[in-house]
Amino acid sequence: MKKVLILMSILSIAFHSQSQDNKVYWTGGGEWIFSFVDASDGQNEWGSVMRFSPVFNFQTMANYDLSEHLGIYSGLAVRNVGFIADTEPGTRKKYRTYNLGIPIGIKIGNMDRMFLFGGYEFDLPFVYKEKTFENEEKTDKAVIWFSDRNSTTMHSLFAGVNFPFGMSLKFKYYLSNFFNQDYSAVIDGTSTMPYENVEATIFYFSLSFKVFEGKEFYYKEYY
Repeated sequence: MKKVLILMSILSIAFHSQSQDNKVYWTGGGEWIFSFVDASDGQNEWGSVMRFSPVFNFQTMANYDLSEHLGIYSGLAVRNVGFIADTEPGTRKKYRTYNLGIPIGIKIGNMDRMFLFGGYEFDLPFVYKEKTFENEEKTDKAVIWFSDRNSTTMHSLFAGVNFPFGMSLKFKYYLSNFFNQDYSAVIDGTSTMPYENVEATIFYFSLSFKVFEGKEFYYKEYY
């Protein structure tokens, strides 16, 4: 965590020092996430069902263009990340966390129109939610702030393409297990570790939409 804060401080100083040259600009927007999971409980593979999360995904980025064809960026994002899995016949589980993300990325291409981008993101989950459905009827629900059930930090890699008019397509792969395998709970007087052997790796495709570039309306130059 200290390394991340130090890196963010360095990036902030670098962005600020260049702002007088008008090379730094801010972008922000939403994201539609289509997520999947590669998961098993040590004995059985879980069936993955696509999860669509279009809301409460926000991001704001500080961009610094080194040239017309090369740039770097970082910022903050809040994302609704999770998955849906059929853990056994007749049982479907829905998991998700709200994450505060800090991406560090690079852009290559035409900075005013179409370019490729990629990088690394550090996530801090702050809300955990779990639902259980038995034969399509909800039987259990848990909503926990700063839960021990999920990994306390998550790491991911991403890559994508930004199209003209501000839309971008991204693929993201989490390097961290979604669950904290050391989590334990007492149920009916018995201590249990429900995620001890569970491996769950989330990956997703998303559509993002930039609305503003600095103080200028993003679409202005095309009209």
